[in-house]
Amino acid sequence: MDTKVWMYLIYLAVSVGLTIWVARALARNGQVFLEEVFADERLARAVNSLLVVGFYLLNLGYVTVSMKHPDPVDSTSQAMEELSMKIGLVLLVLGALHFFNVFALGRYRRNRLRQMAPHPPLAPIGRLPMQYAAAPQQPAPHQPVPQPVGAPPVGPQQGGPQQGGTQPGGTGPGTNPQAR
Repeated sequence: MDTKVWMYLIYLAVSVGLTIWVARALARNGQVFLEEVFADERLARAVNSLLVVGFYLLNLGYVTVSMKHPDPVDSTSQAMEELSMKIGLVLLVLGALHFFNVFALGRYRRNRLRQMAPHPPLAPIGRLPMQYAAAPQQPAPHQPVPQPVGAPPVGPQQGGPQQGGTQPGGTGPGTNPQAR
């Protein structure tokens, strides 16, 4: 027989064997996870069977499509290189499908648990007021604010006109509108 035919036979045997082994392991170990996800044993078994069938179809379909090798295989080492490339791609497809299934089922499980979570009995009415840290004490209005020595007075002064004087009509920059 030709080296290429042997390569194809080994590729098919290894790829189909790996697909069957992975499918059985995932079906056996994934049953518990599916029962947790769906909270119904009968539904979990049905989904598990459907996932196994889909797994077989996708993987075996990929194995048969990627089996063709257009170039001639002249040596055993060339056949081994091509064989390892093809089997490696099959393993990557198996892993990608597994992680996609786990991701999708985990997302479904989170959504189901979120819907089943107890909600608060009443909707919140409002919010509590924020408590701020105590502001620094301001001096009482009748006590003068201490000023540095030699500094001009700041702010309104009691008992006299403000800086800039008063206008005869009671308007202007130096009048106190609250004193009117």
